[in-house]
Amino acid sequence: MKPGYKAIYEQYRHSIASGLLKPGDKVPSVRVLASELGVARKTVETAWAILIGEGYLVSQGARGTRVNPDLVLSEPPTSPIAPQAADAPPGIADVLRDRPGFLRPGIPSLDAFPYKKWLLLCGKAVRSMSPVEMTNPPLLGYTPLREAIAHYVNVSRGLSCTADQIFITSGYSNNLRLILNALTTARDKVLFEDPGYYFGSQALKRAANNLHFVPVDTQGLNVDYLQQYHRDAQLIFVTPSHHSPLAVTLSLPRKQQLLAWASQHNSWIIEDDYDGEFHYTRKVLPALKSLDSDDRVIYMGTFSKTVMPALRISYIVMPRATLAAFRETAELTESGQPVLTQKILAAFLGEGHFYKHLKKMRTLYSQRRKYMLDALEQVYPGLFTVEVSDGGMHITAFLRTSTQDIALANLWQQHQLQVSPLSRWYNSSAKRYGVIIGYTNVRSAEEALALLQRPAEETRALLAA
Repeated sequence: MKPGYKAIYEQYRHSIASGLLKPGDKVPSVRVLASELGVARKTVETAWAILIGEGYLVSQGARGTRVNPDLVLSEPPTSPIAPQAADAPPGIADVLRDRPGFLRPGIPSLDAFPYKKWLLLCGKAVRSMSPVEMTNPPLLGYTPLREAIAHYVNVSRGLSCTADQIFITSGYSNNLRLILNALTTARDKVLFEDPGYYFGSQALKRAANNLHFVPVDTQGLNVDYLQQYHRDAQLIFVTPSHHSPLAVTLSLPRKQQLLAWASQHNSWIIEDDYDGEFHYTRKVLPALKSLDSDDRVIYMGTFSKTVMPALRISYIVMPRATLAAFRETAELTESGQPVLTQKILAAFLGEGHFYKHLKKMRTLYSQRRKYMLDALEQVYPGLFTVEVSDGGMHITAFLRTSTQDIALANLWQQHQLQVSPLSRWYNSSAKRYGVIIGYTNVRSAEEALALLQRPAEETRALLAA
């Protein structure tokens, strides 16, 4: 049944009163809305006339019809639950994902990104889209991007792979699901670092029925513990280049020990090289995969840390023995990633812009880390210990005497400092306490000091209690 003028009038009045349409918002023209609803133009004209007469809409000639910019609307009523939700402290997922603020871990420098070059590549990619590229995207990814990634990881991360081993994905969660679906059954034992990447451990708790945790110390993953208690595991997720979140590097003897375990038991190692490009005081470390003579390592890389999180492009380097399993899984569960963004990224890599950007970021992040370390010592002398690693995008500031890192993080978050409490990243009772601080978007020493000064008085009172 086609709507009459009264129904159209009531719908738009409700949308304006409820705030769905805001003062100044443009509404469809009479012709467009009549065509969309399948009604006579006179019907829409009548509804618009009433809304204009009542002051909800204003006609601005060639600029069209809009919600009255001078309209003052009362706040819509809220449910009784809303104030409680607003007052509740943010969860770690809120902080790490969605809440605006400063010092968030894992966010690359947004002020130093080469926007002009990126926009030029965007325009070029749009203009060059062919009809074939506008149909269903390739399941494993856009071929030129797969080729560019293979070249990059071979040169920069010490791998030896070809483009047919590259699987383009949409991010960490996508990687995790693909790997579990392709290589494990419900009974298989899966291992994860403790502490380890928060969202990874939470996702695996939902996806892996037989999940266990292996402790991490100053030398990285404790492989002796793995061999003593979990030598029968099917696969393990590790961050060997720059542990998340402790920032330690897996020692060479332990790398060799881990690779030997995987070969002896036909197990898989999933190497999450999330920020391995960022080492500041020496040449970039080769990936664990570069030592993998038996092809037991599945390498995961991402452009969320090197380009931008919103790009949502990551990749897996598949061992040759797993190509068929990944292909079969993809045919059942995947639909491919958007070709346009893959084309843009392929040009960014292929024309050399990515390498230049990384080189610039290494220098920049080294300086910005110093800003944060100096500010921590100046604002909070004696309260934190920082074990400085060779690189990365965050620091972990360990509390020297207190265990109240959750309360501390909640306090800092009230000042828009979106740090994360370290203890939440553990899954065992043996924990360390501190806050994980991102420094990549701190633009000066003065800004670092100003940010840390925000909760200074409350922080000292909390930790003195």
